[in-house]
Amino acid sequence: MKTYFERHGALRVQGTRLVDGAGQPVQLRGVSTLGLAWYPEFVNLGAFRTLRDEWGANTVRLAMYTCEEGGYMTDGDRAALEALIDRGVTLCEGLGMYAIIDWHILSDGDPNIHADAAEDFFRRISARVAGRPHVLYELCNEPNGAAVTWPVVKGYAERIIPVIRANAPEAVIICGTPTWSQDVDAVAAAPLDDANILYALHFYAATHGDALRRKAERALEAGTPVFVSECSICDASGDGVIDYASAAAWRELIERHGLSYIAWSLSNRDESAALIRADCPRTSDWTGDELTETGRWFRDMLLADREK
Repeated sequence: MKTYFERHGALRVQGTRLVDGAGQPVQLRGVSTLGLAWYPEFVNLGAFRTLRDEWGANTVRLAMYTCEEGGYMTDGDRAALEALIDRGVTLCEGLGMYAIIDWHILSDGDPNIHADAAEDFFRRISARVAGRPHVLYELCNEPNGAAVTWPVVKGYAERIIPVIRANAPEAVIICGTPTWSQDVDAVAAAPLDDANILYALHFYAATHGDALRRKAERALEAGTPVFVSECSICDASGDGVIDYASAAAWRELIERHGLSYIAWSLSNRDESAALIRADCPRTSDWTGDELTETGRWFRDMLLADREK
């Protein structure tokens, strides 16, 4: 059986959707790593194969934290972190999966704070993976802060996109949006001048409900291409209770619009958003009992979507 990448190959944005070279709609769906510095052991062939074969995932997001402990801009080993990116991209290629390289700003808020480093990072990484059409680039995970409006984020993106385009002129790029990638409805008035851009919408179902779903609907109605590049069914801290009713409403919205989505997170961290139980030492081939409630919910969603 052909892999998802073998069936669809290089992707592009058409209207509000991702499509393949033949114009057929494509839905990327998969899992995001947690911080690469914290859980490097999950970037392995067995884990990615399990996600593909037993979960129905076709994409892995590689989260390069910038300012947290072990981050690229703090005390992280940059060479080791970049090697994990290289490994993840290569594993995805061999398995016929797509890979998202995510510059994971969070506590730094404004992506412009470390724009020089982001420019250097994306220049070198895009050169290393040039000619590998299974790779997508996420410019800034979750811009946040009262002063970090869409024009601020847009200015950053307009600086970084040409750096990537020099090596990957046709690659699909995902751009974060203000308020932790919630203000996707702000894009329509002044979108980026690039045909192959998607705009990130992140949700945590126990925190984000009808108000954010309405924002998503407004963005789509205005013609904004949306990618749910991070989501979970607990609260926005990554922990707390699971809201199954809100999760079901988000699932309905995703299905109705054919949105691509990435579940958070591939780890056994002791929190609700982790997909693997904290007491499970295995880094692949997980049984149902070794998954958290969140892990089982997303595995079932991914498997159901694979059958469509």
